[in-house]
Parts: sequence; structure tokens; C-alpha cells
Amino acid sequence: MKRAAILLSAAALLLGACGPEPVNPKRQIGANPPLPEPHQYLLPPMKVPARGAWGDATPSVADSLRIEALAKNLANPRMVYALPNNDILVVESDGPQEPISRPKSIAVKWIESRAHSANAAGNRIILLRDTNGDGLPDVRTVFIDHLVHPFGVVLVGNDLYVANTDAVLRFAYRPGETHIDGTGTKLTDLPGGPIDHHWTKSLTASADGSKLYVGVGSNSNITENGMEAEHERAAIWEIDRASGAHRLYATGTRNPSGLTFEPTTHALWAVVNERDELGPDLVPDYLTSIKDGGFYGWPWSYWGQHVDPRVYPQRPDMVKQAIVPDYSLSSHVAPLGVVFNTGNGLPAHYRGGAFVGEHGSWDRAPYNGYKVVYVPFAHGRPSGTAEDVVTGFLRDSTALGRPVGLALDRHGSLLIADDLGGTVWRVSAR
Repeated sequence: MKRAAILLSAAALLLGACGPEPVNPKRQIGANPPLPEPHQYLLPPMKVPARGAWGDATPSVADSLRIEALAKNLANPRMVYALPNNDILVVESDGPQEPISRPKSIAVKWIESRAHSANAAGNRIILLRDTNGDGLPDVRTVFIDHLVHPFGVVLVGNDLYVANTDAVLRFAYRPGETHIDGTGTKLTDLPGGPIDHHWTKSLTASADGSKLYVGVGSNSNITENGMEAEHERAAIWEIDRASGAHRLYATGTRNPSGLTFEPTTHALWAVVNERDELGPDLVPDYLTSIKDGGFYGWPWSYWGQHVDPRVYPQRPDMVKQAIVPDYSLSSHVAPLGVVFNTGNGLPAHYRGGAFVGEHGSWDRAPYNGYKVVYVPFAHGRPSGTAEDVVTGFLRDSTALGRPVGLALDRHGSLLIADDLGGTVWRVSAR
């Protein structure tokens, strides 16, 4: 087994070494990123940092900020959610095993697995509570257990919704409780197995609470599992909270996450992880408003009308409809979390814009992502270059952590779920 792993790694490095030279990813940040010609590979260029541990170290922040660990020794924390009473929910989760659909998937999956925590995820939700007012939780309980690869969480009134990979569940919530028994009530099924390639299901609710919105990722990189496997995937669902009925609110979004509403225009926004295996600078992951009925290109095109040559049959009629995203974050940063800063707990410089958690690349050299950035907004639109806010997750080709979900607590501090580091970090004003 060890010899096979070495051979797979060597083959990936050898085959991935051929291709275009990467550009500075900062050039691709903004509304008009440069897009090189696509380059196809037998195996994509895969570069994964070694796994490390934080020890007494912390991520780095700007001089006006400070960072501290809110909770450590968590089992793969992927999402964080602040309840109205300032209890913090932490979703511990990982993805399901999926069948191998093509020979090169063996190498890809083995190398990609090295980018994730070696610890088994809890597949549950942890509650953190500060009872003595010192800012650090002194109560930590298992809030909901025995979930199926959960990710998104949202509270509407006294109903707590959890997006498992295969269904949205509703739990009765009572403020102050530290544990919820039972399996919940299924509101609606979501596309799950047996193939469940992009398994994370982001979740948010409309302002009036009548609708839920769920991000459902594609079942492949670029339809290599067949179009039948993509039924109602690569899409954002709108679910009626009363009946559980759903419709496709937007399509062509390869792997949408971080669903949230912009506070001034009340438009739905998301980050989208774009396709792989076209080169180190294709295709840019992006932050965008989501238009009702909008189509964003996947699988036939990217960044508007740029045709992906690998997809058959071609669909020029669909390419013609493809919406150009609002804001490029550059290629392969793997954004998964978004929160708009509506509070007063951070310096005014960060007010009104969006924080984005970039999980980091596994198929690009040099590395990209592995940080939290801030995108300034004005009048409901991005208005400048993304700034690095929390860095230091990657040090000397070793990953100490990888940011995923983001939230603001009641005091306006930024919370970051770090799945590789098993930590929830809190960023506040110095």
C-alpha cells in the first residue's frame, strides 16, 4: 500500500509538472480577472501542504485586530453559527465516501485527502456558552448528535434548521437549552448519494423566514459522472418553509456556498468554487449576487461565455445565457464561508463589506487561499480589492489550519471555523 501511494504521488507530480506558468493570483482579484487559455491534463497539477499543528501559535491579523482561540480540540469544525443569546454552534462534519468513477480519481483522492484533518469528524453540532462574561466559553456540550454530514445551520423563530448532505431537518429550539434529543423532522430531501461529490450544503433563510436557500454542489468536476448524476445539482434551491416544496432559484453554480443576504440591497450572495484541471489560473472562484432564475455557466462555460472544451455535447444556447459573476477571488482558493460585517465590534475600516473564508488550494502551485479576506462594499456592490485579514494558516509549506465557515457573534467579533486545526478562532478589535 505504501509503495502504491508513493507511485501515485510520483505520477501526479510528474504529470502535473507540465503546463502553463501560474500568474500572480492578485491579478485575478476583482470584476475583470485575466483568463489564460485553458490547458488540459492527464493528471492535474496537485500540490498539497504537509499537515501541522498550531501548538501555542495563532493565525496572524492586522495591527488593529487581535485573535484568540474560542475553542480547541474540535473534531473537524466546518461551520459556525451564533444564536441570538450568544451561544455559538459549531458544526463538526466531513464528507461521505464516494465511488471511484475514473482511474485518475484514485490519485486525485489520495493526494487531496492529505489536505484534510486526519481526525474523524463528529458529524454533530457542538454548543459553546460563556456563562461568566469573560468572553470565553465555559460550557461545551453536544447540542445535536448523529447527523449525516451536516453543514449549514439557520434559526427561524424557534425552528432550528440543519442541512445534512441528504436532507434539511427541523428541530424545535428553546433558548437556553444545551442539548436537543431526537432526529428532527425532515423538511425536504436533498441530492445525496451514492455519488455525493460536493457534499456540503450551505443554508440561509429569507428575512421574513418564509423561504430557505440551500447551496447544492455538482456531483463531478465537469460532468464526468454523466448528466443524470447532476439532476438538480450545481444549483441554489429555494425551499418553502411551510410545505417543503422547492424550486431551482439559480443554476450553473458548480459548488455554491456561504449563502447570505447583503444587508443594504437584501440580495442573495454566495461564493462559488469553480472547476479544476484547466490550469493554475483557471477557473477563478468567485463571490457574486445570485439572481432569481440566473444561470452561471456550469458545465458548458465559465466566467460568462468562456466555453469549456471538455463538455459534450456543447450547448451554445446555454452559454449565451451565462451570467458573468460579480467578483473574482482568484483561482483555486476554495471559498466556503461568507459573512457581511453588520456589527460594530471591528474597526470601521471593515464595516459593511464581506469577509470570505478561503479553504485553500490543493491543485495549484504555488498555493493560493488559506486565509480570510475582506471585500469592501459600497451601495451593495464590491468596491475595491480584497484585503488579507487573517493569514498564517500556511507556514513554510505546512498547513496549520484551513478556514471554512464564518459568523459574527453578538459583540460583532468575527468567528472562524478552522477544520484542519480543530479550532474556532475569534477576531476582535485590539
